[in-house]
Amino acid sequence: MTTMTMAQALNAALRDALREDERVLVFGEDVGPLGGVFRVTDGLTKEFGEDRCFDTPLAEAGIVGLAVGMAMGGFRPAVEMQFDAFAYPAFEQIASHVAKLRNRTRGRLSLPMVIRIPYAGGIGGVEHHCDSSEAYYAHTPGLKVVTPATPDDAYWLLRDAIADPDPVVFMEPKRLYWSKGEITPADRRAGGFGQAVVRRAGRDATLVAYGPSVPVALQAAESAAQDGISLEVVDLRTIVPFDDETVVASVRKTGRCVVVQEAQGFAGVGAEIAARVQERCFHSLAAPVLRVAGFDIPYPPPILEHAHLPDVDRILDTVDRLQFGDEPDLLHLAREVS
Repeated sequence: MTTMTMAQALNAALRDALREDERVLVFGEDVGPLGGVFRVTDGLTKEFGEDRCFDTPLAEAGIVGLAVGMAMGGFRPAVEMQFDAFAYPAFEQIASHVAKLRNRTRGRLSLPMVIRIPYAGGIGGVEHHCDSSEAYYAHTPGLKVVTPATPDDAYWLLRDAIADPDPVVFMEPKRLYWSKGEITPADRRAGGFGQAVVRRAGRDATLVAYGPSVPVALQAAESAAQDGISLEVVDLRTIVPFDDETVVASVRKTGRCVVVQEAQGFAGVGAEIAARVQERCFHSLAAPVLRVAGFDIPYPPPILEHAHLPDVDRILDTVDRLQFGDEPDLLHLAREVS
């Protein structure tokens, strides 16, 4: 096994895909000789030439539109949106064409393409550089939406995304680019699209997280263990397709659930997760499903980032509400009165 940062794992995945399949192309803003803002594409142009890894104009709609045509023509483009909010000009292409072409042609055409989006905060970035935009893509039928939390998942899920016959929005947590981990062999990998994993087993409550929130949830679970509370942490890995089976099995075991996301809370992915858990686990729940999320505001300036992002304390405060509740234990009081 090899130890890599997440950025290095993504670079290795692109490099291996380019080597193994001549149809794979990598392009976007500054991804060529510079190697991208976060150096994820470092060295690819030098190794494979400007026909395989090349720079584009600063025109996100044009980048995705070009990828659509190339995918229709038999290539497998993997394009980069330089920052999360920079992808919004391309959203019309994504929603109107990328997501709909298979359905529009009754399956005669598919789009084997990947849209890589560095997303979320934690790096002290300014507005337009730290959005958590996953809900837009998850709400668009026809797209797979993937977000790794470990270098191993970054490598293998990106390889899956490039090989997939349908479009994949691959969301890369910027704050985790420099996190390190081992890349496991293929026969020991966690699984493919639609397979969540339990990162930490527990018995008292389940924390459901994805992408940049997974390490925070694990830190909260470690802290809670010091107080005798056992938290299970489920890493979704893919938002679409969603792994109901793993999430439901965990919540039915623990009887309590907190969903952790960095994005704003209102109408976010966490709301969908909470609804699915409530529907499927109602008779197993000892408390309502709760959420820990970013505030419903545009992304704040760097000096306020720490207050906006969910942290260990906010997660533990929410867990306390699961354990003890905001209201008096009416059943306990009734027993005392009787």
